[in-house]
Amino acid sequence: MTEVIAPATLRRFRELVADRLGLSFPETGSGLLVTALRRRAAHHQTSGGEYLDRFAAGLPWKELAAVAEDLTITETYFFRHAEQLQALSDEVLPQRLRARADERRLRLLSAACASGEEAYTLAILALEAVHDPSWDVSVVGVDANSTMLRKAVEARYSAWSLRGTPDRIQRDWFRRQDRDFRLDQRVRNRVSFLHHNLAADHPTLWRPGAYDVIFCRNLLMYLTSGAAADLVARMTDALAPGGYLFLGHTDSLGSRPPSLRLRHSHNAFYYQREPHEREPHEREPDRREPAVAAALPSPSSRSSSSAPPSAGLPVRGPIVRQPVRHSTQWRHALRLLHEERFLEALDVASAGAVTDPDLRLLRAVLLAHSGLTEQAAAAGRELLAADALNADAHHLLAMCHENRAEIAGAIEHYRLAAYLDPEFAMPGLRLGLLAARRGDIETTRLELGRALDLLRGETEDRLVFFGGGFGRRALIALCRTELETCGSRR
Repeated sequence: MTEVIAPATLRRFRELVADRLGLSFPETGSGLLVTALRRRAAHHQTSGGEYLDRFAAGLPWKELAAVAEDLTITETYFFRHAEQLQALSDEVLPQRLRARADERRLRLLSAACASGEEAYTLAILALEAVHDPSWDVSVVGVDANSTMLRKAVEARYSAWSLRGTPDRIQRDWFRRQDRDFRLDQRVRNRVSFLHHNLAADHPTLWRPGAYDVIFCRNLLMYLTSGAAADLVARMTDALAPGGYLFLGHTDSLGSRPPSLRLRHSHNAFYYQREPHEREPHEREPDRREPAVAAALPSPSSRSSSSAPPSAGLPVRGPIVRQPVRHSTQWRHALRLLHEERFLEALDVASAGAVTDPDLRLLRAVLLAHSGLTEQAAAAGRELLAADALNADAHHLLAMCHENRAEIAGAIEHYRLAAYLDPEFAMPGLRLGLLAARRGDIETTRLELGRALDLLRGETEDRLVFFGGGFGRRALIALCRTELETCGSRR
């Protein structure tokens, strides 16, 4: 008979998993926890409560690893998220090869590598970029799941694992073996694997300046905030000056993480560690135009190897939200906006020389609310010319694109707004609704789920600016309704 797991027992398991493994599971995501607890308790022929007593007393590493295996998702495939890999090939690897020309050495790390597809993908791209067998190229794959690592070492994969792999890559680097594909020995020789829980420290793995590139995709969202912050700090320190960090689409460090610059090219976000000195191939972005906008290639250029290097984003310190003392003019215009007296509010916000950034943003928002989309877009671009990291200005510009049915442009600026400020709920809401409109259920669930969590803490000003006349409760209800439509209850 299947054991019924009491809420108090499940809560204790969640707390122990967070404390011992650094993994975080929301109250709404209990199914995986229940299944894992039942499986581990049954394996030891004990009840859930008794197993947790052992857990609290201290489980051996082998058992902790088994718990981690039961709680982590291991589905992956070669050449996943092609836009990031295109940025790696076209931008990152050429820069790192120039930086390492004297040493002739290239080091990459695949954190949370699962069954090895990502680590081997990095090795293939690095080998193709080097064109010189005298270079020392190596990739380390790290994961806490020993079962997956054994599969990685075997380097034998089904056709399903190659579903995102270009035909040429399959011909050049894989060999048929019965119904499966065996990876070329030249690639396998460049990759080693380490069994390790990434929420814990490892002095050898995280040697300062050890790696040119680190991929850590879709792991941070599973970690507690403390474990995630510690891991990001270790990865940053382990990057060589000028090295690069790639995170998953669900992970964001915002626009101002310590010692890192946000980069954007090939429709992909990634980070670069600050070099000690500016490298010769780097150039300052043209300050006459928004640096982020300059980094947005057209869709047709995504796969072009001749795409121009992305302009660097300016770097600042961490986001700190301080109380703001707004002018009487700003408060008067905002009150009129609350009353939906848009044109009157616009007159107030436009009176005199508008130099205050907050008042300029409010004026741009009022232009959009008044139906003056082109003027609002121009005002948004002016804001970005002064501050390319202004998440609100990016969101405003996205709204203007969406109003003109320029959906690709809207999505890019919504993504930038969400990435620049991970606490900003409204971009995720719009991205989720756009995804629902085109039938992308996975993205709808991801974006609206995140927006639902963030809406509870969204600022009143942003709700008024970008909520389309809907209040917090109405927007939360909208998210829930759309999530239920695609089969997700929150």
